[in-house]
Amino acid sequence: MFVFKLLFRNLFRHKLRTLLTVAGIAVAILSFGLLQTVVAAWYAGADASSATRLISRNAISLVFSLPIAYKERIRQLDGVKGVSYANWFGGVYITEKNFFPNFAIEPASYLAMYPEFILDETELRAFVHDRKGCVAGRKLAERHGWKIGDAVTLKGTIFPGTWEFTLRGIYRGKQPSTDEGQFFFHWNYLNESIRKQMPRRSDQVGIFLIEVAHPTLAAPVAQAVDTLFKNSLAETLTETEKAFQLSFIAMTEAIVVAIRIVSYLVIVIIMAVAANTMAMTARERIGEYAVFKAMGFGWWHICGMVFGESLLIALTGCLLGIALTFPVAAAFAAKLDQFFPVFLVEHGTIWLDLLLSLLVGTVAGIFPAWRAVRIRVADGLRRIG
Repeated sequence: MFVFKLLFRNLFRHKLRTLLTVAGIAVAILSFGLLQTVVAAWYAGADASSATRLISRNAISLVFSLPIAYKERIRQLDGVKGVSYANWFGGVYITEKNFFPNFAIEPASYLAMYPEFILDETELRAFVHDRKGCVAGRKLAERHGWKIGDAVTLKGTIFPGTWEFTLRGIYRGKQPSTDEGQFFFHWNYLNESIRKQMPRRSDQVGIFLIEVAHPTLAAPVAQAVDTLFKNSLAETLTETEKAFQLSFIAMTEAIVVAIRIVSYLVIVIIMAVAANTMAMTARERIGEYAVFKAMGFGWWHICGMVFGESLLIALTGCLLGIALTFPVAAAFAAKLDQFFPVFLVEHGTIWLDLLLSLLVGTVAGIFPAWRAVRIRVADGLRRIG
């Protein structure tokens, strides 16, 4: 009890220095937590992927399409539980600033493969039976103020023209990490319009979604699909949904690596700041440590006082930084939900914050503790006054 009382008194002997060090650690932990959350948001799509879903696209590039006729041939393969398809539409709502993912899909089979998208049965039926119907995520609908029955108009970029839809459903995510910022409409509506305007581009899809009965069947089914269409006019490249998502992240891997490096550099810098604070503290108290030694206190008592104060400063700053991370992350999520539909502070980030703060406190106390232990009583007492 005496030791803790002594630690708290020593901690606030120089209030301004302590408060500035705690504030610095809090800002560092806040910065680290936000940068790690950005990285986690970058990988959110891949992390939310299902091990039983495969994506099959054109082997040359995602830009090239596949014939819709492939669907029935894929369905007949062993291990295939279901097949659906989708087209990236790339439409614009009012202005290019209002970007959100929009896809032309086959409603029943596609949504059946995504149980994480929760849609009311009445809304689902209305969507399926309305050729010009559409479904939007909850966050997307809230961002634009859409309600069920509203007319939504997109300007086509890949598929020119003005495309009019009626909002028939708003889905919500089963988990907090589920993307609620997507927009879906009927592939048949898109295909019928293309057949009139550009007949050669009709009856084509961007990707096939394949659901397998068990995750262990993913590799053999993917190989079977690619073998089936080998040497055809449109060969396929089939991979797991996670691998498909990671292929997009790989295009910006340098940015992700840079963010990771910066996040750890922040910790290294604050470690140096905390070490400087503890070094100044130990230098000022050399005489006190000499008195403790003269009174019979062992080296472990001296180390306990130095490391205890260092760890207490680091943990106080860490807890303050963690407390600030959540409201700041929520503010970032509100402003950047167009680019990061999932922006959540993960539990792993909090544990990493605590671990790194312990590391900062420990490293910052090593040299001051070593110096305090090695000082001779006579040399230390000579500094008094």
